[in-house]
Amino acid sequence: MEEQHILSTWISISCLKSLPVTINGILPLFIPSKSLILLLTNIILLQSFYILDNVYHGLSAVLSKDELQALKRSPGFVSAYKDVPVELHTTHPPEFLKLNPSFGLWPASNFGQDVIIGVVDTGIWPESLSFRDDGMPEIPKRWKGICRTGTDFNSSLCNRKLIGVNYFNKGALAADPRANIAMNSARDTFGHGTHVASLAAGNYVHGVSYFGYATGTAKGVAPRARLAIYKISWPEFSTSTADVIAGMDQAVADGVDKISISSGFRHIPLYEDSIAIATFGAMMKGILVSASSGNSGPDFGTLGNGYAWIMTMAPGTTDRTFAGTLTLGNGQKMRGWSLFPLSALVKDSTMIYNKTLSSCNSIELLSQVHSPNIPNYEVIVCDGSDGLLSQMRTVMEVRFRVGIFISSDPRALTSKNFPTPAIVIGPKEGKQVINYVPKTEHPSVSISFQETYVDVKPAPKLAVSSNLESDYILQSGTSMACLHASGIAAMLKSVHPEWSPSAIKSAMMTTANPLDNTRDQIIASDTNEPATPLDMGAGFIDPNRALDPGLIYDATTQDYINLICSMNFTEDQFKTFARSSANYHNCSTPSADLNYPSFIALWESDIEQKNFPWFVKKFTRTVTNAGSGTDKYTAKVETPKNARISVSPQVLAFGKKYEKKSYSMTIRYRGDEKFSTNYGSITWVEDNEKQTVRSPISVHPVIEVWGS
Repeated sequence: MEEQHILSTWISISCLKSLPVTINGILPLFIPSKSLILLLTNIILLQSFYILDNVYHGLSAVLSKDELQALKRSPGFVSAYKDVPVELHTTHPPEFLKLNPSFGLWPASNFGQDVIIGVVDTGIWPESLSFRDDGMPEIPKRWKGICRTGTDFNSSLCNRKLIGVNYFNKGALAADPRANIAMNSARDTFGHGTHVASLAAGNYVHGVSYFGYATGTAKGVAPRARLAIYKISWPEFSTSTADVIAGMDQAVADGVDKISISSGFRHIPLYEDSIAIATFGAMMKGILVSASSGNSGPDFGTLGNGYAWIMTMAPGTTDRTFAGTLTLGNGQKMRGWSLFPLSALVKDSTMIYNKTLSSCNSIELLSQVHSPNIPNYEVIVCDGSDGLLSQMRTVMEVRFRVGIFISSDPRALTSKNFPTPAIVIGPKEGKQVINYVPKTEHPSVSISFQETYVDVKPAPKLAVSSNLESDYILQSGTSMACLHASGIAAMLKSVHPEWSPSAIKSAMMTTANPLDNTRDQIIASDTNEPATPLDMGAGFIDPNRALDPGLIYDATTQDYINLICSMNFTEDQFKTFARSSANYHNCSTPSADLNYPSFIALWESDIEQKNFPWFVKKFTRTVTNAGSGTDKYTAKVETPKNARISVSPQVLAFGKKYEKKSYSMTIRYRGDEKFSTNYGSITWVEDNEKQTVRSPISVHPVIEVWGS
């Protein structure tokens, strides 16, 4: 049998009105000629499974090698790419984001009412209380989507909150036709899609907790927004590019205001990245896409979805912790991390610490001091380098009643796995415990569980494993951060319907806070080192400040086209973004200097010869006055090490709302033998200091990327 391939093709012409079509994997294509239409007739009728006309123009289909070669010889052919798998990447976070029902973004946007958020993910569990439509008005008339029925999912499960669902698996089935889909519907059997949807726009659910922790009222960031769900990921097989892009295309056709996606590629050229191209298409239609950055960081080259036209999110921690309180027999009290899900009673229990046993990795050794026949001690103190979960299982196997685990690993202090009553403490508290036990004739301890505190400092931190939750479970990762940002962006669009995707992104970036709740620089949770703009972007989102950002850095489709033009793509590669639109058909004004609210200057030097010449980089930016009228701003610069910065003009005076002013910033900089990366910022400060508009600056050595 001839080998079959799932392919994506884009065919484009710039003069004739053309039939929008695409060939699998999903790049836009236009069919210009009768001969090509005849060639593709059978493919369209027999082998295509998606026809797209929104974020892409084209179709997805299964083609043989001969059919592909015939296409390549056809007039107007541009390119073809094989479908590749895509990586699938609360009760308190709204308060930590300073969202308040009495002032700011929540009441201004009516809590996001009537904004439609499209979630492209693993589906939805519609019976969740987060998706009830209590208090929701009628569905907006502009909504064009459907509530698609399927296995264990009928149309009555949609309502005024969950206004539409759809599902896409033809791409995955084309790659594996023998696969059996157990839940062929939009119902979520994985949980990720349900979770992120509730984070973005879950309705109010009172009296929830995670086994006694985090009690309160659960709600999404935009609790009155509408949800449209597009299931593109299935447990039976890898997520197909074709299905992801079909979901996004349908979301645009249905009339969503905002798209959130927690999938992406790494180590693939931009012009072959179908998600990059699809999000570009959504941007052209005025729809902002937010996407997770992936969970492979924080090393260089691990960022996913790092395109200038979408909003890319990294995760952060909150000021909340889940805990147990440990009280030694001498009255010393200390707080430790615990998510043990029961209210266990540990009162004046006997305890043991023995250096020989403290690694807690030997059932044989632990059994010598504790067994059903020799229940001498109820609590053991473990202090070793073995994994926390492995230690817990050993303690549980020997049937100690409780374990106290001392760990310096930040990940241990966020663990969700507690198969036995246990508490995790840091080295400082551990030293107090270790000193107490041998000096006491009958050492004892009392421990209480199911405690929640909202006084953690410093917070936020850049998270390796963040603690953001909703829908009664704890989850972590950049996809969770992505959906918080989606809810905020949706509410901003509700208040400022005239704002472009770039304007919304600018408002969220320039008002973000680079400082934690101790007024110090945000740090990374795994290293406790300061997080850089390349780690965390502009900072921690401040939704209420983003509502009134002062100045915005806007960008048009042509600006992004000019950016693509500066990348030395071939004509065919360029056309994957520009398509056949007469407005964007050439590269007459290429520019890498996008009107973007951040700056990076790169240097390369001969490290071995210790030759570090000076480089000069000039940036030009245009800002739009989003204020009410007459405003004047002065530039305040924090200069990176080994650099000099000049700004002209240093004062921007505006006479009316939406007036535009331009400025230039010149950086003179050099590298050093430490291969240093240095950071600074430019902040435009209003005369009365009511508004501050901050943009990060990075001076960075050139890094050899994959494939170079």
